[in-house]
Amino acid sequence: MSGKKKEKEQNTPEVATSPYCALHFWFLSCRFLIISSVRDYTKRYPPDERYKELHDNARIWLVYNDEADIFDADMVGEAADSLDILLVFAGLFAGVLTTFVAQTSQSLAPDNAAITVSLLTELVAVQRASATGAALADIPTADTAPAIARTDIWVNALWFTALALSLASALLAVLSKQWLRQYTSFNSGTPRERALIRQFRYDGMEKWAVRAIIGLLPTALHLALGLFLAGLVVFLAPL
Repeated sequence: MSGKKKEKEQNTPEVATSPYCALHFWFLSCRFLIISSVRDYTKRYPPDERYKELHDNARIWLVYNDEADIFDADMVGEAADSLDILLVFAGLFAGVLTTFVAQTSQSLAPDNAAITVSLLTELVAVQRASATGAALADIPTADTAPAIARTDIWVNALWFTALALSLASALLAVLSKQWLRQYTSFNSGTPRERALIRQFRYDGMEKWAVRAIIGLLPTALHLALGLFLAGLVVFLAPL
């Protein structure tokens, strides 16, 4: 019997007992005890009197407000950090893109110098034909139609679309930050009133899909960056 026991002890894997593992286990245990003690609402708040479980200062509203504060802090903090990063990227990207667009948009305007040269050439030809008695109908008319390359049209279309997407993303990010600031603004009153106001704000956020909009903003900026790179390829291809 003792031999089997020794054999079982030998086959049992040893548990790592390094100081780091022990310290990590102690930290997790303390954290769990702190959270458990903080969220032990039966000890934090006294029980309600009979028939007053839904009173303005009832424990259910106090517990709801505490849990809502924890949930809102995580939700708003994560969304605010994401929006700050998006605003920085959208601002830098729009600034760089505006510089490119300011240069390439000039190719869409008619070349007034070339049109002037064509008209002067036609005028000289008319005067020469009048002097020699040649037929004016044989003189070709000046080409005043603006000649715009197809690549210029594509480049400007892609870059203007990317600029519009980046500006729209920045605008939605600013509006979302204002919505979050209003959502977390202080509301006074009894615990019941605070709980109802908080739920009203949360329902409005869900109704207008604020979190979904915030989640789509990175996709819009990625699409804008893709359009910019596509336009850059078209711009550099003829070179």
